[in-house]
Amino acid sequence: MAASRSIKNKHREPRQMKSPSMAPLPTSSRKRKPRTLATVSAILAVLLVISVICLLLVSSNAWRAFQQVVSYETISVVNEFPHDPQAFTQGLLYAGNDTLYESTGLYKKSSVRKVALRTGKVEKLQKLDDSLFGEGLTLLSNRLIQVTWLQTLGFTYDLKNLSKLGTFNHDMKDGWGLATDGKVLFGSDGSSTLYKIDPQTFKVISKHIVFYKGHQVHNLNELEYINGEVWANVFMTDCIAKISPKDGVVVGWIFLPNLRKELMEAGNSVDVLNGIAWDAEQERVFVTGKLWPKLYEIKVLPIKSTIEEGMVEQLCLRKPFEFL
Repeated sequence: MAASRSIKNKHREPRQMKSPSMAPLPTSSRKRKPRTLATVSAILAVLLVISVICLLLVSSNAWRAFQQVVSYETISVVNEFPHDPQAFTQGLLYAGNDTLYESTGLYKKSSVRKVALRTGKVEKLQKLDDSLFGEGLTLLSNRLIQVTWLQTLGFTYDLKNLSKLGTFNHDMKDGWGLATDGKVLFGSDGSSTLYKIDPQTFKVISKHIVFYKGHQVHNLNELEYINGEVWANVFMTDCIAKISPKDGVVVGWIFLPNLRKELMEAGNSVDVLNGIAWDAEQERVFVTGKLWPKLYEIKVLPIKSTIEEGMVEQLCLRKPFEFL
């Protein structure tokens, strides 16, 4: 209120100066206003420079995406295997000896399981708490690592018996996909961001916005690391994006529209394509989907004809998906 009276009664200012609280400012203090303005200007200039640098980094990433030579591929089915039609597949990996490990979702039904490839039989199962929704899964140093949906909570499990080893919290906004190159983890949270994560602390080492020809690729889902690339299911599509982990640029697309279509035409009630597993020793790729009764070994084949303009945008790119 003292400041208000001072503004309203400027002609009385000399009398108020007799009060210690209104003593004349020393010369150095009277010069603070210009110095403060200069400081503010300097701060604004620094912020502007930082903003420009950030913009240039994003723009350069988008520009690299424009320049990147992109491969376009389809698939042929090599083998079909049985798959639990009640498994809401969220994470999938191959661990040798015709053995798969799978993370399933849905509240009250989420689990981590060991599955025989050829029969689809669930050999071991560790159920999650009913309040949790299982998501991505990967394997590193004989530890299975799992994240959960709408949370930053994750779990580690013993590979042999699926006993829970511990819990952790990660820095992603949410838990969707996980993969590893044997050294670090790669993670997705349903956005267009690909995260590189320390497997010991679960802190984010770096992250990249994933671009395809200037477009952000939103809704990145289940992940697998294959021959130096991160392969990602794109939620609500029949596409797999092949991503450079160095900068987040999409280097290729795999189109798989017929798998889900054929299952539906056969009368199966299925959800989206989700789940990629890689057998590095025999160079086999496996895919499945949520509530799919089959798991497929596929061979990736180049598309020799020219891709129609806008085809990828139509088939593989979606607006950010929001769960209400």
